Amino acid sequence: MAKNWIAGAIKNPGALHRDLGIPEGDKIPLALIKKAAKRKDKVGERARLALTLRGFHSKKRQTAAKTMS
Repeated sequence: MAKNWIAGAIKNPGALHRDLGIPEGDKIPLALIKKAAKRKDKVGERARLALTLRGFHSKKRQTAAKTMS
């Protein structure tokens, strides 16, 4: 597995927002991401990547980082 695969996967930041018609400052609703993930085109790929990257965030990690600083 490549060391920096996320950097290579995110070539067009904000593209999923533009594809779904949501302003870049707003959060994309989870239901909309899941619906878009079922598509078989580039939008579906971006939505599936968003779901994958979402899994990297956890409350446990965030609270651990706050206590360490």
